[in-house]
Amino acid sequence: MAAFHVVFPLYPGVTHLDFTGPHQVLSRLPGAQVHVASMGGQDIEAEGLVFTRLEDLTQVGRCDLICVPGGFGTTDAMLDEAFVAEIRRLASGAKYVTSVCTGSLLLAAAGLLQGRRAATHWAWRELLHPFGVTVDEGRVVRCGNVFTGGGVTAGIDLAFTIVAEIAGQEFAQALQLGLEYAPEPPFQSGRPEIAPEAVLDSVLERLGPLRQGPDGRRRAGRGPPAPDGLILPPPRSGGRGRPGYFLGA
Repeated sequence: MAAFHVVFPLYPGVTHLDFTGPHQVLSRLPGAQVHVASMGGQDIEAEGLVFTRLEDLTQVGRCDLICVPGGFGTTDAMLDEAFVAEIRRLASGAKYVTSVCTGSLLLAAAGLLQGRRAATHWAWRELLHPFGVTVDEGRVVRCGNVFTGGGVTAGIDLAFTIVAEIAGQEFAQALQLGLEYAPEPPFQSGRPEIAPEAVLDSVLERLGPLRQGPDGRRRAGRGPPAPDGLILPPPRSGGRGRPGYFLGA
């Protein structure tokens, strides 16, 4: 059986569930060889977990599928030209180009989403527009060979969707059963349009400052150049007239 190479490029500030969720699923693909890599093979800390013995991203020759996770470090990663160039290089030869949460912003920064539909974390959707992306609010969005997932946990759904594409629906369903993936969330508050008013307000108030850099400017406002020299805009109003703060990717 031919090897199927999957690459997860990690960076400081990545959200671990963005890649460990789909990693669990995609690692079960027939012939899967999964590469978790970082620039220089450096250790990556993600919310208290340290991922070590990583491959050097620059030494990964090629892949069949690249899956770019999001995280609180996404903005800084977008400013890392060398890291973005490695994503662009690997994606150029991949059969499937995928992302989870704000990982789609990294795909956009690499010039891989121009003229495409894509999903991202609900609080960062407006940041895709300057890159010529049509924002889709779906949980998993396919546009050609590009698959993008919404916020964090959507990565698991994304992975099952890709497994069905590659190995067939029956295999994907058997894998879903084996992992007993049958989500029944205890609360209906996973998206801003269904979250209780007080819950949304408290989360925005608590996590809003995370959108600011050490100099007090909003991270979105100091983001990397978009096509035609545009600069990523500051957050616009969210679903209920509230600022679209970055809450979870």
